[in-house]
Formats: sequence, structure tokens, C-alpha cells
Amino acid sequence: MAVDSTFEFEKRRNRPVKYDRHLMGQTLQAMQKVTEIQTARDQRFFAARMKDAAVEKKKQARVEIEKSIDLLAPAVATREQVMRNVVDSAKARIAARKKSSAMRELVNPKAVSSATDDRMDEA
Repeated sequence: MAVDSTFEFEKRRNRPVKYDRHLMGQTLQAMQKVTEIQTARDQRFFAARMKDAAVEKKKQARVEIEKSIDLLAPAVATREQVMRNVVDSAKARIAARKKSSAMRELVNPKAVSSATDDRMDEA
């Protein structure tokens, strides 16, 4: 206890110091730096705690979904029906396009072939 550096520091800290503009600026900068370090440490500590919490939160969400799957099933069924309708309409458009191009070929084969040749020349 005779050689305690913190005790020496405390003795010096309570001594009145004459105002020095440079010393005051350095003190304020040091205080800002200490605050930045504290907030960074707090954020790291929080992120480390929440890493495990994210896994637990996913587990709880899965359990909740399994419990109330009957509420979600109609929404999923509706979405699947919409997707089927989109695919069916796309197939119908493609079939109609093929049919109309086949009809054009039957009516005027030279005009259709020259039109396709013109498109190929542009590319």
C-alpha cells in the first residue's frame, strides 16, 4: 500500500490547477474520446448478447408459425393460385403469338420470311 500509483494520482487530482487554455482543450478532447470508446464498447457488448438472442428469436418464430399454421395456409394457397394464374396466362399469350405467326405464314409466306430476314439483319 506504500507504493500505490492510484493514490499518488488522487493526491495530484485534488490540487487546484491554474487555468490553461491548451490543457482545457486537451481535456475536452480526451473526454470526447472516452465517450466514443464507451459507446463503441457498449455497442459491441450489445451485439455479442444479441447474437445468441437472434437464434432464440428464430426458434420462437418457428414455434409460433407451427402453432398457427391454419391462419397462414389460406394466404399461401391464394398466393399459389395467383402464381398458377400468371403462368397459365403467360402460356396462353405464347400460344396465341405462335398461332398468329403461323397464320401469317400461311397467308403470305414471302412477307413473313422477308420480315424475319429484316429483323435478323438489324441484329
